[in-house]
Amino acid sequence: MTGEARQNIEVSASSRWLGVFAIALLALTGSHAVHADAVTGRTLADGWRFRLVPDVAAAKTHPEAVAWHRAQVPGSVQTDLLAAGAIGDPFYRDNEAGLQWIGLTDWEYQLSFDVDAATLQRDHVDLVFDGLDTYADVSLNGSKLLAADNMFRAWRIPAKNHLHAGKNSLLVTLHSPIARLLPWLLKQPYALPGEFDSAFGDEPKGKQTSNYVRKANYNYGWDWGPRYVTAGIWQPVRLESWDQWRLADFHIAQQHVDADTAQLQAQFELHADHAGKARLRVTATAPDGSQTSATQDLSLASGDNALHLPMQIQKPQRWWPVDYGAQHLYRFRADVLVDDKVVASSERETGLRSVELRRQQDSWGRGFEFVVNGVPIFAKGANLIPFDSFPTRVTPERMQYIMQSARDAHMNMLRMWGGGHYQSDAFYAMADKLGLMIWQDFMFGGAITPYDDAFRENARIEATEQVIRLRDHPSIVLWCGNNEVQTGWESWGDRKKFRQDTAPAELARIEGGMKALFGETLRDVVKLHTPEVPYWASSPSTDFEGPANVLNNGDYHSWDVWAGSAPIEKYLDATPRFQSEYGLQSFPVMSTIAAFATAKDMSPNSPVMRAHQKFANGDGNDRLLLYIRKYYGEPKDFESFVYLSQVMQAEGIELAAEHLRSVRPQSMGSLYWQLNDVWPGASWSSIDYYGRWKALQFHARRFYAPVQVAPIRRDGRTEVFLISDRTTPFDAKLRTRVLTMDGKLLQEHTDDVHLAALASTRVAERTDASFLHGADPHRSLVVFELLEQGKPISRHLLYFDPAVALQLPDPGLDAQMSGSGHDITLSISTKRLARAVWVDFGELDVKLSDNAFDLLPGARIELQLTSTADIDSLRRALKLRSLAGATRLDGTQRVLSEATP
Repeated sequence: MTGEARQNIEVSASSRWLGVFAIALLALTGSHAVHADAVTGRTLADGWRFRLVPDVAAAKTHPEAVAWHRAQVPGSVQTDLLAAGAIGDPFYRDNEAGLQWIGLTDWEYQLSFDVDAATLQRDHVDLVFDGLDTYADVSLNGSKLLAADNMFRAWRIPAKNHLHAGKNSLLVTLHSPIARLLPWLLKQPYALPGEFDSAFGDEPKGKQTSNYVRKANYNYGWDWGPRYVTAGIWQPVRLESWDQWRLADFHIAQQHVDADTAQLQAQFELHADHAGKARLRVTATAPDGSQTSATQDLSLASGDNALHLPMQIQKPQRWWPVDYGAQHLYRFRADVLVDDKVVASSERETGLRSVELRRQQDSWGRGFEFVVNGVPIFAKGANLIPFDSFPTRVTPERMQYIMQSARDAHMNMLRMWGGGHYQSDAFYAMADKLGLMIWQDFMFGGAITPYDDAFRENARIEATEQVIRLRDHPSIVLWCGNNEVQTGWESWGDRKKFRQDTAPAELARIEGGMKALFGETLRDVVKLHTPEVPYWASSPSTDFEGPANVLNNGDYHSWDVWAGSAPIEKYLDATPRFQSEYGLQSFPVMSTIAAFATAKDMSPNSPVMRAHQKFANGDGNDRLLLYIRKYYGEPKDFESFVYLSQVMQAEGIELAAEHLRSVRPQSMGSLYWQLNDVWPGASWSSIDYYGRWKALQFHARRFYAPVQVAPIRRDGRTEVFLISDRTTPFDAKLRTRVLTMDGKLLQEHTDDVHLAALASTRVAERTDASFLHGADPHRSLVVFELLEQGKPISRHLLYFDPAVALQLPDPGLDAQMSGSGHDITLSISTKRLARAVWVDFGELDVKLSDNAFDLLPGARIELQLTSTADIDSLRRALKLRSLAGATRLDGTQRVLSEATP
């Protein structure tokens, strides 16, 4: 986000009763804006320089970095070094290892800027940093003004007495969090259990400094991303001058919203230098243009004023999640008038809705379901991680594409995972407009937290800032204390050993600190500042009602499959109340791999492929091969390995998601791990770093469709479920056909079916024998089609064995391309069953209307292509794959695992 887009952010660093908080302006999308007429903002974005601090040890080995180089603010040291040509691409091959020195040393950022006399004549001149990463000393004209220690906080500094007319010098010194904390940690009697040990030797095993600093955990490396311990001025900087009044916050509290009335309260935080009379005026403009206004006269005290103005809107046009209604947004304008003159004004765009986390006792335990405007919503979606290892490189267009891709796949919820960073205002405004519900973790990613009061207070201020900044977004339907802190403490091996080796009194202090932070401090922040949104202590958990990660209460993370190497069918054995994590890995497409690797790297266990596989220090590629071999056979080459990894991931997650949807209302959520990537490599994502859809994303568009037929087969029996997210019931027909893979029809019948609203309806249970009647199960399949008014609205194919056991024929695929310019149609036909068809154009980027599908014998499909390439180039690049021919005939061969290490 540009500095201009956040120019009018208002932060009250001196407000004692609120603590420190930040208010963000989303000018980019027009969602949130604070216009304080008394405040003049000037962005400090141009002219910055940076260098390696000259007197550090790294200056001897990297003397070129000691010279001043041009810097970008917002930015990071790594991206500035890259722009200066001082380092290679951090994502290329195995460059990561050679760039670790950057995060282990200290850096300086310097800016010279002019200040005019008019600015200095204002009553107040503040220097505002919206984010510093992370340990940062700020000096202005030689006077130290700030020692920052939290990446997620904003900092407002009264600066008038340190400024002078003409040239001024601003210096920011950024300290390595590892270099600062590790000497201290090594002297402690123990180190708190963290997440992932460094693979590069900069921290001893089991001695992780990330627990002790409020910085994005993923910067230290994760099992899907690299270790780049960033430093920099990662959010905008500006100078603000003002007289007498400053409007620090304007918020629309939604005290009660239903179809008839919205009971609201406009809340102001206003600083006044002097006591006096004022008038508040708020005008609400509905989506249809109608307006509602309210005014109130009051007295201002000298200092900070918390002001409230009640409002009521009749027959509100409510905000709904996608597929449940429109995403109506109201625009609220607030004015503060003194002597009939507007001295401060503000605007907010928000949606009116009610949200509830309903947890009723029932025959399965205690439920976990989101209810929006009184309607229970089955949450369909994925977990979202940061968009890049270096967040300032993320453009609004890139965010919009990922968010739109989620909606295009019929997702209605994204979980903002707690090991990254809070997203920009632009992100949440996009979610508001797209109807995507956001499960928002606070930024605690699994590491055990310190219990001292100073750490907890720092976290409280951070949480207060972020909740106040984001609370007017209707898309946020849950604030969650952390990711996997409680379940890790209770069940992970390193934590169990730590508990055995630690004195009971110290264990009690550690446990008490976690419960105080996540059960009380953060809960109180949410309750105070956005009480209409539910809070949840940890994911997974029971909100401290008992042990975490249980099936009959709270949310659940399912990792027996993949992490525990369990067979994919294991997904069917567990039915949680809400599954907020589960996943299978895959590689991205070959064109993405080619962006970071060379031809000699193209084997699963080459050094470069292992460097871009972060699970189990590179051994994750053997885990991929384990699942591929079990279900599909031995890949015949590296490209087939990549392709089969995506097929396996897509079909495995599809089975889990369909199971979860089929058992509604016992389970009310499916959020697979994960939607996106921070860099190019192997991971659990369904969209790769460059925005290319994997097979899973195409499958998700089918298994998350509002209406779906889902046959669930286990132990030779198949239950058929009809799933509907529609809010009204409807009638349809279910057509069932049994075919050979060559296209011979063995059986067909059609049944009248009724689909209840917001429900999964079980309509049949059949044995394999009743489908086959003696036919060969390895050459046969069942086709289920749900028809509404004669048109198919959902289709599902059922096979009687894993693909490795099927006798898949050569499909005889044929492709024809027609059209001109950007209007190109690809027609694909097949003579026999084509399983897991993948359409690929190599290095050409092409958006396809569909991909990763099964094509029935004799069938034809037409795909729409979007590309900047001409049709002749597309014809030359086109490559079709299917499962037939992707594996070696001799399944005992293990050629891929014998690649040069």
